[in-house]
Amino acid sequence: MVATTSLVVGSFVWVEDSDVAWIDGAVVEVNGEDIKVLCTSGKTVVVKAANAYPKDAEAPQCGVDDMTKLAYLHEPGVLQNLRSRYDMGEIYTYTGNILIAVNPFRKLPHLYDSHMMAQYKGAAFGELSPHPFAVADVAYRLMINEGISQSILVSGESGAGKTESTKLLMRYLAYMGGRAAAEGRTVEQQVLESNPVLEAFGNAKTVRNNNSSRFGKFVEIQFDRRGRISGAAIRTYLLERSRVCQVSEPERNYHCFYMLCAAPLEDIQQYKLGNPRTFHYLNQSNCYELDGVDDCKEYIATRKAMDVVGIGSDEQDAIFRVVAAILHLGNIEFAKGKEIDSSVPKDEKSCFHLRTAAELFMCDEKLLEDSLCKRVIVTRDETITKWLDPEAAALSRDALAKIVYSRLFDWIVDKINSSIGQDPDSKFLIGVLDIYGFESFKTNSFEQFCINLTNEKLQQHFNQHVFKMEQEEYTKEEINWSYIEFVDNQDVLDLIEKKPGGIIALLDEACMFPRSTHETFAQKLYQTFKNHKRFNKPKLSRSDFTICHYAGDVTYQTELFLDKNKDYVVAEHQALLSASKCSFVSGLFPPVAEESSKSSKFSSIGSRFKQQLQALLETLSSTEPHYIRCVKPNNLLKPSIFENKNVLQQLRCGGVMEAIRISCAGYPTRKPFDEFVDRFGLLAPDVLDGSSDEVAACKKLLENVGLQGYQIGKTKVFLRAGQMAELDTRRTEILGKSASIIQRKIRSYLARKNFIVLLRSALQIQSVCRGQLARKVYEGMRREAASLRIQRDLRMHHARKAYKDLCSSAVSIQTGMRGMAARNELRFRRQTRAAIIIQSQCRKYLAQLHFLHLKSAAIATQCAWRGRLARKELRKLKMAARETGALQAAKNKLEKQVEELTWRLQLEKRMRVDMEEAKTQENAKLQSALLDMQLQFKETKELLAREHEAAKRAAEVVPVIQEVQAVDHVMFEKLTSENEKLKAMVSSLEKKIDETEKKFEETNKISEERLKQALEAESKIVQLKTVMHRLEEKLSDMESETQVLRQQAMLKSPVNKVSQYPPIPVIPNLENGHHMDEPNTSNEPKSVTPVKKVGTQSDGKLRRSNLERQHENVEALINCVTKDIGFSHGKPVAAFTIYKCLLHWKSFEAERTNVFDCLIQMIGFAIENEENNVHMAYWLSNTSSLLFLLQKSLKAAGSSGTTPSRKPTPPTSLFGRMTMGFRSSPSSNNLAAAAVLAVVCQVEAKYPALLFKQQLAAYVEKIYGIIRDNLKKELSSLLSLCIQAPRTSKGNVLRSGRSIGKDSPSTHWQSIIDNLNTLLSTLKENFVPPVLIQKIFTQTFSYINVQLFNSLLLRRECCTFSNGEYVKSGLAELELWCCQAKEEYAGSSWDELKHIRQAVGFLVIHQKYRISYDEITNDLCPILSVQQLYRICTLYWDDNYNTRSVSSDVISSMRVLMTEDSNDAVGSSFLLDDNSSIPFSVDELSNSLQDREFLEVKPAEELLENPAFQFLHE
Repeated sequence: MVATTSLVVGSFVWVEDSDVAWIDGAVVEVNGEDIKVLCTSGKTVVVKAANAYPKDAEAPQCGVDDMTKLAYLHEPGVLQNLRSRYDMGEIYTYTGNILIAVNPFRKLPHLYDSHMMAQYKGAAFGELSPHPFAVADVAYRLMINEGISQSILVSGESGAGKTESTKLLMRYLAYMGGRAAAEGRTVEQQVLESNPVLEAFGNAKTVRNNNSSRFGKFVEIQFDRRGRISGAAIRTYLLERSRVCQVSEPERNYHCFYMLCAAPLEDIQQYKLGNPRTFHYLNQSNCYELDGVDDCKEYIATRKAMDVVGIGSDEQDAIFRVVAAILHLGNIEFAKGKEIDSSVPKDEKSCFHLRTAAELFMCDEKLLEDSLCKRVIVTRDETITKWLDPEAAALSRDALAKIVYSRLFDWIVDKINSSIGQDPDSKFLIGVLDIYGFESFKTNSFEQFCINLTNEKLQQHFNQHVFKMEQEEYTKEEINWSYIEFVDNQDVLDLIEKKPGGIIALLDEACMFPRSTHETFAQKLYQTFKNHKRFNKPKLSRSDFTICHYAGDVTYQTELFLDKNKDYVVAEHQALLSASKCSFVSGLFPPVAEESSKSSKFSSIGSRFKQQLQALLETLSSTEPHYIRCVKPNNLLKPSIFENKNVLQQLRCGGVMEAIRISCAGYPTRKPFDEFVDRFGLLAPDVLDGSSDEVAACKKLLENVGLQGYQIGKTKVFLRAGQMAELDTRRTEILGKSASIIQRKIRSYLARKNFIVLLRSALQIQSVCRGQLARKVYEGMRREAASLRIQRDLRMHHARKAYKDLCSSAVSIQTGMRGMAARNELRFRRQTRAAIIIQSQCRKYLAQLHFLHLKSAAIATQCAWRGRLARKELRKLKMAARETGALQAAKNKLEKQVEELTWRLQLEKRMRVDMEEAKTQENAKLQSALLDMQLQFKETKELLAREHEAAKRAAEVVPVIQEVQAVDHVMFEKLTSENEKLKAMVSSLEKKIDETEKKFEETNKISEERLKQALEAESKIVQLKTVMHRLEEKLSDMESETQVLRQQAMLKSPVNKVSQYPPIPVIPNLENGHHMDEPNTSNEPKSVTPVKKVGTQSDGKLRRSNLERQHENVEALINCVTKDIGFSHGKPVAAFTIYKCLLHWKSFEAERTNVFDCLIQMIGFAIENEENNVHMAYWLSNTSSLLFLLQKSLKAAGSSGTTPSRKPTPPTSLFGRMTMGFRSSPSSNNLAAAAVLAVVCQVEAKYPALLFKQQLAAYVEKIYGIIRDNLKKELSSLLSLCIQAPRTSKGNVLRSGRSIGKDSPSTHWQSIIDNLNTLLSTLKENFVPPVLIQKIFTQTFSYINVQLFNSLLLRRECCTFSNGEYVKSGLAELELWCCQAKEEYAGSSWDELKHIRQAVGFLVIHQKYRISYDEITNDLCPILSVQQLYRICTLYWDDNYNTRSVSSDVISSMRVLMTEDSNDAVGSSFLLDDNSSIPFSVDELSNSLQDREFLEVKPAEELLENPAFQFLHE
């Protein structure tokens, strides 16, 4: 890894630093093998050139997402890349196919929501930003496509985030392989919910982590052939038992103990618990609570998770009873007993806890005490009981607690596995390994020894995988790799686990001898491995030993090795708990068979763990591995802190540096041809002149440079370690020489330019001075000439002014004298004229006053006399008018009564049109009687008219002055006789009206009774009709027997059942499959149906013919509208025809009908071909128009405030109203004309009609969604190409003017425009309502905005200056399309692109580093969130001009705001969601259309020729 090339002054290098591990700087002096480096911190250091690593000065500030792309793959380069990405908020980085995850120590919910999972679903590895979802997705895809089981290994030290990463992997696999929830719990739910259960019983707070897993876990998720999760299994490794009894500061015991102490009150009382500070197993540390964690809520959540994974409530109670018993065990203290070396419970408190533990274990209290304080030794001759001293009794107590907890944890794991279930037929699996990382503390015991053994085994597996990947890469590129060496750690593994001389074997041997101690064990190790290169003995210790692991040296203390390695259960404990009355507790300790106990006297944890580890490695070897290395950036567990030394140590422990070492043994630097030519083309410019082959150019370039040992692959150039630095050194030299030449040329150019400027300035100054002198002489001459002319003009002015003053004075005096004389004359004339006028007016007034007095006296006299005569005549006329007024009032009253009776008879006639013949005859009689009455009234009216005319003529003839006769006695007598005749006629009419009313009441009662009978018969007919329909459906496919069976069904079942009831009137025509609730009185061409008896043969035939005719009509309508019958005046013919037929058949008012079901089924069949947008647009137009007509027509039954639409307007006169009631009908010419004009008629809709309307609205939404989604599918493939500009090679463009990208930048955008135009023309041709077209394109543009914007944020190669220009040009084409489509169809589509428009606008701005944060948020990108802006600013890079992004102050401001909003899941998400909802309502659709638009629509021509559809002509 150390650079072998010589460094020059100006080279950028990395040097070691005691504080920050590595620090960068520039070489300022080279002295042989020593170089002087000026560091960026300001200090200067002198180091060996061999210890300095080259630095890539052109590396992006935000780092690279895959560290194999680094120009220099070494420790400082990897460390700096991780730090740069961490500072920018990027916590994930690839190293090939290995994912490195740096714990952010804060919640980032936006990175793990369902939308993010959808983004990574099916995406190629490396296409999007690094993420655990990408690793899980590539594993799932490989399993499905190649049929190979996969495994994902998650490792890292405590607190690095292994458990969280494992949860994310399992979430994604459940997302990909999950199935729709049916009954009960799904496998994926149980797998996910097993995490909180295992965390509660297997995780604890440690020094390095608040939720550290104290066990290893391997989750096998099984899949069926379709890729669905079919089963799962969880395997655990090496639970830390000692933590149950021993907790050091500031750690905690397992979470379940604290959860139980914070449980609800009833649970605490049940288990007799209290504050955790009162229990010995918990109060050894002062840490009882965790920040941000509520143990009570966690307890409830854990119990819910137990329900999900299949642990019942009884089993949960038993589990927590055992946990509580362990806590009570810990509080039992011992004191010396009466016997020698004996022990008893110390005090009453200990006795209470002993009694409570016995109650919870459901065992005998005395036996529990004996098992803790005594031991039974069985010999050949006798059984000896031995007392234990207090210390031994305490150890026995702790041993019982540890074995009980270990058995409990194993039971929970087994229960979860049995509940989830394994699929024996599963062929594939994906295993997720969450294992402890390499550990090295001040005190390292048996647990650290086993953990580090695990990591050694996994590291060997990891090295083999990395070496294999290197081989695959070289094979893929077809280069020679036979001389690459492989570093192996098999010697360490042999040291630990080899039989019979390994450390574990020696430990088992020491445990089998009772007199062995840790010191004798250590001495045995010293003797056995004294010459082993991986084993050392510390100088100042007698029992410690050191192993040189791959990650560093670790010293182990052997004091507790023997005790922790023994895996046995005390016989007294086994007997006590196996005899427990609690089946759960006894199940934890099943009785051991005597033979098995003899055969396996000794069992060690180390051997068992080695076997488990070997089985795990065999499983992993049979799968395709994937690696996630978790890194903890600091030991403070706080965000935004990156400790270089800490991270570097973890990279070494995680094997990342070992993988880099393997890569460096081969070809660590790999550059694609275009990038290599772009970077090093200036080393040999001649090879690029006119060259079109980049491979040949790379070969020539490397030959000219003189490098040896490189390889040319199919797509990349492979360089050995140090060759990249050598090329960069030569490139730096050439760039330095070029800079000198450029400086010389620039300085020459500036000097010449300065001389020319000085020369031009001198000439210009001389010309200006000479001009100034000439201008001064000329100015003096001008002033002299001007002064002479001014003097002359001034003298002339004074003389002229004196003359004008004298002249004006004389004229003024003359004018004043003449004016005064004229004014005196005028005043005299005015006075004379005024006197004359006053005299004439005075005389006129006196004469006029006299005349008026005379006139008023004459008029008063005439008026008094005429008034006297008029009053006399008025008295006579009043007397005559009284008698005429009484007669008129009686006439009006009678007229109202007759009108009311006429209206009632009219309604009765409408309701009883189709009643029996007897009732019709009675109505005819009543009609003839009323006609006679009408004639009499007509004569009376004529008499009254004559009387009115005579009265008017008498009133008009009024004497003016002459006195006339006041009363005409002859006329008065004649009127009196006529009034008497009228009174007699009125009395006779009243009698007839009373008789008619009585008959009407009787007839009404009879009609009501018959109507009830008709309704009962109608219900029976409905039942018979349903039976008939079922029979017809069953027998439709039997052609030969159809006629025979139909006759039997029509003749037998309907007639026989109906004939049991008394005769009822025949119901009018049953229109097209539904039953009318009211008699059909509108537009019926037939006359009144005569009364027939039900059950006769003729009646049955009539009913069969009606049903057949109804089905034929419905079938004819459906057959017609199923075809594409086009449009009429811009409206769909099919929708209008269906509406007119339903309106005529009164289907909307029917209680039961199957017409709507047929129509819905027809529409469903018609839209089965979802890919044809033309067909979908045709039916969208039809369904939306029909829905509009229904929305305007239908009203719920019983709605108030409305009147029947077919009620005729009553005439004003009595005769007109009577004529309308008796001689006209609702189907008159006037009403028919009104019906033609009013296309939409309101009707009271029944339930089937309202249900049909809802179903139709659902189909409109469905067809709308299909068209929209079809357009999205067509655009999705194009959008992925539109977000990134075609790649070009800078070197070839500069030299040969050739572009590598073959596609025109506007080709993909033009394809999008073509798709939009095609759909728009299709929708226009099918006359889809404009509001729906607007919504389709608005949502489509929103989809374009989401896809482009999310791709911009997820792909760093898209956040470039050139790419912004490319996308901006495409957006301009979309804007032009919106303008051409006009607002009627495009609507607000352009506004939906606001996110991508502002983001692209930011990308193409020059000098971004000068823009402040306020300018960005207020002016440039006001719609973008802080997270989105931060993402764009950190991902931005300029591939054309190498310009910088925004300043570091702006980045810091954004980071502060993001930290404040980090807990807001919604606000933290930087990706946009696609809205696939239906953006319109039925009311909005109805408001966009007008009734009058359907006035000129013509029905289907095919149906107009059918006689049954003649009503469509109306």
